[in-house]
Amino acid sequence: MTHQHPAVSDPEPASGNPPGDAPPRKPTADTDRSRAARRWWSERRVPATATAVLVLVAAAFLLFDVVRVRTGHTAAAWRKTLADELATRPIDDPWVITGAALAAALGLWLIILALTPGRRHLLPMAATDDSGGPQAALDRDGAARLLRDAALRVPGVSHADIRVRRRRINARAQVAFRDLDTVRTEVTEALTAQLDDLALARVPRLTVRARRRGP
Repeated sequence: MTHQHPAVSDPEPASGNPPGDAPPRKPTADTDRSRAARRWWSERRVPATATAVLVLVAAAFLLFDVVRVRTGHTAAAWRKTLADELATRPIDDPWVITGAALAAALGLWLIILALTPGRRHLLPMAATDDSGGPQAALDRDGAARLLRDAALRVPGVSHADIRVRRRRINARAQVAFRDLDTVRTEVTEALTAQLDDLALARVPRLTVRARRRGP
């Protein structure tokens, strides 16, 4: 599967924007590439393990007590107390409402974990086959470092601060010399070219700002 990216043209300073600020730009990825690669799903090992352990412990205690009763022993005090409380407390009792609210919140949390992919720090890369899943993913911090190195290679840039989010990339460049608009244009071109090389499945919107370095 092949893909092409539009060439980057020199952006003109937008009216109403301070000098050195570029309007948000979104380097476009191929539609088929974006559709083919999906976000990576977290395995949710910690929540799954914690839930399994709690259920296992509760079931073990209950099963142990049932076996004791079947063998002629009396029920444990905690099971008698729990049965009495459930039988005598009204539905509008504060403890019943609190317990129901906690159970509902826990259930809702588990449902959200099951239905959301997680791994927000990973940016899926374009799939290389027709399997429909991502072949690789790039950490957002790693992408930020690559983009910062690309921005620092532009003449005149003394410092670059790159913040990579799932849907947006904010780049701020400090300019030691040269014209602000010229440097901003070249930084935008360098970052766009670097994003093309990263081959992300969904390219975040790019915003570039350039400021003159203070004395």
